[in-house]
Formats: sequence, C-alpha cells, structure tokens
Amino acid sequence: MGNIEGIDSLLEQHPFFAGMAVAQREYLAGCASNMRFDAGEFVLREGGDADAFYMIRHGTVAIELHAPGRDSIILQTLHDGDVLGSSWIVPPYKWSFDARAVQLTRLVSLDAVCLRGKCEEDPVMGFDLMKRFVPVLAERLHAAQLQLIDMYGSSRDA
Repeated sequence: MGNIEGIDSLLEQHPFFAGMAVAQREYLAGCASNMRFDAGEFVLREGGDADAFYMIRHGTVAIELHAPGRDSIILQTLHDGDVLGSSWIVPPYKWSFDARAVQLTRLVSLDAVCLRGKCEEDPVMGFDLMKRFVPVLAERLHAAQLQLIDMYGSSRDA
C-alpha cells in the first residue's frame, strides 16, 4: 500500500486525525495509500462500491448528485484538509453520490475493508474514528438541506 512511515506523517498532518493517539494513527496507516486525480476525473461514482474514504491533501473535489431531468447538482465543494466518503461505514457500502476532481487533487485513500477490520479489532480506536466522522456526516446533511432549500424553497405570504 505504500510507505507506511510517509503515510503516517500525512495522517498526522491532516486535520481529520488531529489529536488521535500516535499508536492508533500508525495502526490506520497500514490501510492507506496515496492517490492523484486530474481535473475532471471521478474519485467515486454513485452506486459504486464504497471501498475507501479519502483525505484531501491538495486540490478541490465537487460532490455531485444526479436528479432526473436535470444536470448534476453540486452539493458541496471540498478542499485541502477535508475528508470525502463516509459510505464505507454503512452497509451496503455503496456510494450515494459522485465526486469529481475540479483540479489536480492529491488524496490519501484509506481502504474500507481494512478500516472496518481494524475498527472491529480495536473498538476504542473504532469509536474514536466514528466520533470524527459524525461531524462530517452532519456537515454533509446540512449542505444537502441548504441545496434543497435553494432549489425548492419558496417564499410564504405572511
């Protein structure tokens, strides 16, 4: 999967892992690898296997949702320091949106099967990882709500 010592350093520098115990971070580094996507390339596709989650090291990724009879809707744009992909946590482990690199983007990918196994082996570390994902999930839900209001909201007469 790559040089674990180098990957551990990347995990240490990423805001998602701020404050995580060194031993836990090093344990997770074994699931990680570096990735690169050029502008326009899909990082993940709706309906595909949610086989990883990604930490954005450098670049921009648009989270897109398809609606019948419409162009893709950009729900949120992610940047350096953000994470992408929480569907690896919830069965049936399928992506519920597309994510496309807006510009050259460098990511650290963490393999989902490896992560789920390590969460089972070390429930304390798994709980720490889940606590880190809850705010991400809440933020994505809020972004989707704002997008729906923007698209379908209407003014009401008082």
